[in-house]
Amino acid sequence: MSAGDIPAGGAAEATIARAAARAGHYRWLICGMLFAATAINYVDRQIIGVLKPVLQTDFAWSEMDYANIVFWFQTAYALGYLGFGRLTDKIGARLGYGLAMVIWTGAHMAHAAVRSLFGFNLVRFALGLGESGNFPAGLKAVADWFPKSERALATGIFNAGSNIGAIVTPLLVPAITLAWGWRAAFLITGLFSVVWLIVWLIVYRDPAKHRRVGAAELAYIRQDPEEQAQAPIKWRRLLPLRATWAFAIPKFLIDPIWWMLLFWLPDFFAKRHNLDLKSFGPPLVVVYVLSDVGSIAGGWLSSALLARGLPLHAARKHAMLICALAVTPIIFASYIDNLWLAVAVVGVAAAAHQGFSCNLLTMPSDIFPRVAVGSIVGIGGTAGAVGGMLMTKYAGWVLDSIGSYTPIFFVAGTVYLLALAILHLLSPRYAPAVIKEIA
Repeated sequence: MSAGDIPAGGAAEATIARAAARAGHYRWLICGMLFAATAINYVDRQIIGVLKPVLQTDFAWSEMDYANIVFWFQTAYALGYLGFGRLTDKIGARLGYGLAMVIWTGAHMAHAAVRSLFGFNLVRFALGLGESGNFPAGLKAVADWFPKSERALATGIFNAGSNIGAIVTPLLVPAITLAWGWRAAFLITGLFSVVWLIVWLIVYRDPAKHRRVGAAELAYIRQDPEEQAQAPIKWRRLLPLRATWAFAIPKFLIDPIWWMLLFWLPDFFAKRHNLDLKSFGPPLVVVYVLSDVGSIAGGWLSSALLARGLPLHAARKHAMLICALAVTPIIFASYIDNLWLAVAVVGVAAAAHQGFSCNLLTMPSDIFPRVAVGSIVGIGGTAGAVGGMLMTKYAGWVLDSIGSYTPIFFVAGTVYLLALAILHLLSPRYAPAVIKEIA
């Protein structure tokens, strides 16, 4: 981190930046752990989409049966997101993340024992509860470990783990399934979580109490002005705020698109381009590699605009506008006969989603006090999961009754501009949230 990467403010800020560079960058190791956890999180959730053709044959699922399995995951995710957001604010990112990992790993590995549609609904519900803790805990950790000038980039990097997970899954899971069966795929991938949890509990502490963080780096992390609250904030004080809904409503609109890509993209390529378990891996890898680039590039872009002197709200929204426009060609994806052209269009849309999302995910730590970040992320995540539940039912109905992805992709191509317009209407200048009562 160079002095030019931090907001202008005189020699004191430059001195802090140089001192932080000499003291080391332990915060980026924490970011790497968040990246790894998010990758594991997405392997565990996406495996059902990759295995859909196999499981649908073995268990004779209809499209609506599969939609209901996804629906119960998202129902639990919605409930758990809200609860984990509040819990993480109380117990901190270290224990919050650890608890989430224990729950979702147990549920993920339990898939191997399931033999009925009801069983899949049950274990997916449990998986959703555990996985809902990933982003509240991760964003809480970012707020604790990074100054505002670096949060979008740090969020973009750890959010890019979702794309790595999505890249690994269509390569690893078919290979395991073809060699040992689909049940082994759940057991083997579950071991990654066990290793991560052990390392996490060893390396993570609050930066102020961490022996690997020197005074200079701690000063750099805490360079932003003191925040207004130091105690947990009740939901009843957060829910009436415009800033809360400036985050939650866009999450409600855009999160369902990522859910759709995650759970139905293998099926789209299988049906529209006649791919199977052995052949849809490379197209999915390309889509999610592009997503990875988009996640990091979206965070980098708003940080670069900040470094050039744009106000915080303008930097974030300019980046989101570019991303929203880049999604729109997905409307025509169903009409494209060439496989790799369709992959390019869907991949750019997925990249743009991730770029938009990483800037939106930074909003709670941009305008809310640190002790409220987990709760706000939980509220927004719940809104996004509810939107995902509605999209799941819509997708199941469309595919059972019409058999085409065109109506689904039309929704995907239009909601980002709407989400940005609502965000701007509710929070034009990213004014810090004013919370009059704390508890």
